[in-house]
Amino acid sequence: MTEARIFKRPQSAMQSGKARTDEWVLQFVPAEREQHDPLMGWTGSGDTRQQVQLTFESCDAAQDYAKKHGIAARIHQPPVKKLKIQAYADNFR
Repeated sequence: MTEARIFKRPQSAMQSGKARTDEWVLQFVPAEREQHDPLMGWTGSGDTRQQVQLTFESCDAAQDYAKKHGIAARIHQPPVKKLKIQAYADNFR
């Protein structure tokens, strides 16, 4: 049976906005280990499902897709963000 994980796309460290952070991603779990190529030094495997990432608008849509296609999916909930509201003037106290 095919395995996958469903997670909410995290915000990149290189971006300040929230673009594409509301998407849910279904990513397949690798079926085989990556192997080291001694000549070129690259790593790779014959499993092409690792290259596929499906995006969905909600977690429920991703779960429905996985259920419809017989994919055993694990859901990773995003951590709760805690904002520390602070005024600029508090830096000088």
